[in-house]
Amino acid sequence: MELRHLRYFVAVAGEENVSRAALQLHVSQPGLSRQIRDLEAEIGFALFERSAKSLKLTAAGKTFLTEARAVLQHADDAVKIARAVAREGRGEIHVGYAPSLTVQILPPALRRFQAQFPNVRVALHDLTSEEMLAQLGARQLQVALTVQPAARLLRGGLRFTELARYDMCVAVAPQHPLARLKSVTLARIAGEPLIAISRKDYPDYHEMLAALFAPLGRRPNLVGEHDAGTSLFADVETGRGLALVPRSVACAVGARLKLLTLRSGPPPIPVGALWRPEAGGGPVASFIACLQPARAAA
Repeated sequence: MELRHLRYFVAVAGEENVSRAALQLHVSQPGLSRQIRDLEAEIGFALFERSAKSLKLTAAGKTFLTEARAVLQHADDAVKIARAVAREGRGEIHVGYAPSLTVQILPPALRRFQAQFPNVRVALHDLTSEEMLAQLGARQLQVALTVQPAARLLRGGLRFTELARYDMCVAVAPQHPLARLKSVTLARIAGEPLIAISRKDYPDYHEMLAALFAPLGRRPNLVGEHDAGTSLFADVETGRGLALVPRSVACAVGARLKLLTLRSGPPPIPVGALWRPEAGGGPVASFIACLQPARAAA
């Protein structure tokens, strides 16, 4: 089986007509019909139900069509990546990231990568976890830097490598009554007003909050939700409430907020790189390698 067989099959399936597909492919109709029959003979099952007036995919043909399209897309991606390397490392890679989780990981990785590939542009996209998964699936991103997704979300063979783990801590304004403490228990903050990132964009965060407060028989006392870390930090800074955040945000908030250790808190959050296997070559592989030193520094 060759890629041309798959291209011929996808064209015929799309047109549901051999004559139209032959015109599209610039091949003869008899030759195209023969190639499709050769493919069916090789794989051992019929791809089409044929009649005098129609050509319809069989159930097996519909499944094969999905996989054939994926194989062709993977082949096209491989050519694009190799072509970028062949052009003396010129090109562009698109990276999605969550600022509050990657503030310690991304800057040094970018410096290392640009030193190796000065002609490759890294386009950064500040996205939610849901958006990163969607854009990886749509091949709009080559790499995503995010919290480790649930196994059920690793569709299409997505690969994840852990780069760091961050404890959850309690962020409060410097003038907050709790700011004089170095650590707090969950019971101590259970009744406090809580500011969070939005449920719509970060459903896993809210599941974590619910599970965290459930043993106390309490629900989080949410008084505000934000779609970005910058607005959440600003709200906490006003003193209106506190927030549960990963300790990685220390680099971003500086002296604006005080971070308290949460005793007996949730397990540390694994943060890492997520990518599609077929995109993990050339500059993309080098970029992922440049991220690895973060593991020792975290």
